[in-house]
Amino acid sequence: MDIQSIKNRFNIIGNAPALNYALQVAVQVAATDLTVLINGESGVGKEVFSQIIHSLSSRKHNPFIAVNCGAIPEGTIDSELFGHEKGSFTGAVDARKGYFETVNGGTIFLDEIGELPLGTQARLLRVLEAGEYIRVGSSKTQKTDVRVIAATNKDLLQLVQSGKFREDLYYRLSTVPIRVPSLHDRPEDIHLLFRKFAADFAHKYKTSPVQLDEDAKNLLINYPWPGNVRELKNIAEQISVLSQDKQVTSAGLSKFLQPYSSNRMPALVSPAHTNTQDFSNEREMLYKLFFDMKKDVTELKRMFLEVLQNPQMSAQNQAFINQLKENDTYRLKGNELVPALNPVSISNYDLPPAANHTQPVLMNNDIHEHVEVEESLNIVDKEKELIIKALKKHKSKRKDAALDLGISERTLYRKLKEYDIEE
Repeated sequence: MDIQSIKNRFNIIGNAPALNYALQVAVQVAATDLTVLINGESGVGKEVFSQIIHSLSSRKHNPFIAVNCGAIPEGTIDSELFGHEKGSFTGAVDARKGYFETVNGGTIFLDEIGELPLGTQARLLRVLEAGEYIRVGSSKTQKTDVRVIAATNKDLLQLVQSGKFREDLYYRLSTVPIRVPSLHDRPEDIHLLFRKFAADFAHKYKTSPVQLDEDAKNLLINYPWPGNVRELKNIAEQISVLSQDKQVTSAGLSKFLQPYSSNRMPALVSPAHTNTQDFSNEREMLYKLFFDMKKDVTELKRMFLEVLQNPQMSAQNQAFINQLKENDTYRLKGNELVPALNPVSISNYDLPPAANHTQPVLMNNDIHEHVEVEESLNIVDKEKELIIKALKKHKSKRKDAALDLGISERTLYRKLKEYDIEE
């Protein structure tokens, strides 16, 4: 079957070379029983490729099932995939067949394969290598003949390097990799897709299809489309329903597009949101925080050297001290300049023991050009320090400490084990 026939059958719009190549690989591998790994961002249509492969294979008359691995709780995913025996866990009132048993002879599509727990990955590897599995709560090995097509929007090799995905399973899954291009990688198809969606929604809602002027077309093509085809379809439906004018301008289109920024640096968010974020994002924010602090300390060191090298700058000295006292980030304590987290030791100058001084004044006795900066920027030390402080502050109450740190209670528990912190 040629590529154009596949597009017509599965309602695929576009002529981008990368899209055509991905379809060609899917057609060629369909006749085999090889395991396929489909890579692509969320919303590019990876499930459609799994349906193409199944429908063109010798298994096309047998069952096909799509399983979203990220939507199944970790505690029940083994039962969902491999089944369980009666009484094997709380709530198992009856024996149950898993997907690998019910789809025997057919095809199973495992979407978001990167979300599988490590234990489940080991069991899946056994299915792929030997065609065997064991129900939860059973010791009896069962056979299955299922073709596995997996998909992910993550970099599995990066997950392998971080220990979150089995290397042997990765190479077993990626026998034949298929890369589905993102929408921003096929700009020539964006307007074609929009027209198709607009026509479909016009028919659905019994109205005239909307059209874009040239400026609106350019805006549509240059938008990054982080949600890919799914986002484009949603925008087309919104415009079809809500737009007052059927001839849409760039100004009218921009009202429906989400604002975006090319800046990929991590952004601070509210604690309500950070509780559900991965701890790696918090690491990035901490890195940026400490990097900015280091720059501030370096600037302060330079300013102190200038002050100490000029004994006649008493007025400037006083103004500088005033500025330090008004700064919320740094404060003067004895002979130390103390920032938010770590003191910067300023040696070789004295502060007079004044009785009624409202502000300290720098003296010029025995001044040397020496400023010591003692500061650790090790991210692991900082994480451990913050976690210990939070636990002390909230009297070892994990829930309150996690909320204060802006992480989930589960992440906090993992970090306590990782850093061997005693509560």
